[in-house]
Amino acid sequence: MAAIEVRRLNIDLSQGFPRHWLGGDAFRSQLFNALSMSFPLGEQFFIDSVRAAQAQISDPQLLEDIRGFIGQEATHRHLHAQYNEQLFKQGLKYVMEPWVKRRLKASAHLSVRSNLAVTMAYEHFTAIFADVVLRDKLENAAEPAKSLWQWHAVEETEHKSVAFDAYRAIGGGYKLRVGWYVYVWLMFLIDVICQTGNNLYRDGQLFKPRTWFSAIGYLLGKKGLLWDLIPQGFSYLRPGFTPWDQDNGELASNWLHANRDTYRVLGATKDPDIASAAKKTATTA
Repeated sequence: MAAIEVRRLNIDLSQGFPRHWLGGDAFRSQLFNALSMSFPLGEQFFIDSVRAAQAQISDPQLLEDIRGFIGQEATHRHLHAQYNEQLFKQGLKYVMEPWVKRRLKASAHLSVRSNLAVTMAYEHFTAIFADVVLRDKLENAAEPAKSLWQWHAVEETEHKSVAFDAYRAIGGGYKLRVGWYVYVWLMFLIDVICQTGNNLYRDGQLFKPRTWFSAIGYLLGKKGLLWDLIPQGFSYLRPGFTPWDQDNGELASNWLHANRDTYRVLGATKDPDIASAAKKTATTA
């Protein structure tokens, strides 16, 4: 597998973007916005969980992958914080934040394996959404949101196996993996449904029929999101599952080759404490 590179994205989020940036569609825009609101806290938890396992890992390649994972997640956290600032200026609010923070506080009492199991469950969901983004290409999306989401999808694809590999390297087993996955399924659905609904309410779109028609079409239409989410989601329950069973690396490579002017490679980081360093270097151009 190629080195997991840390990249600087050449976009300026300070100029903002349209309220319904995804093809003028309120539902799809606010669904993606709800996901973005969860990323700064979530990405930091993923970083902390994977970093905590490093002392128990001796494989040089996996340790290198972990450093790349941390660097990429740190840049995601930073840029989505900037993206979210624009959402807040539009009148949206991260209403699930107190609930998420309570869960994160409770996670401090869990074992390294359990926190990794939670992390890789969320990473599986982000990998599924990344695959959807890269296949759909968001062709009707407005910049700079379009580039942000595509770049994020590429890097989620690149490092989708790192937390899983770390979990197995420290002796994590099937029962713990699946047990926490069921928990994450529930939390993920509650968080996304409630936050998307609140976004639509604050946007004045929640009770409009076209919003619900859009939701039904996007989720349950011929190429609806749920037809990807459900089978790929259940695939995680197989005893022999690995993240690269869904081998979509070519989608990520194709985007990187076609959009070389959109980013600059900072390299496969050697710094084990990359989070603060990546935050400084990932400022928008």
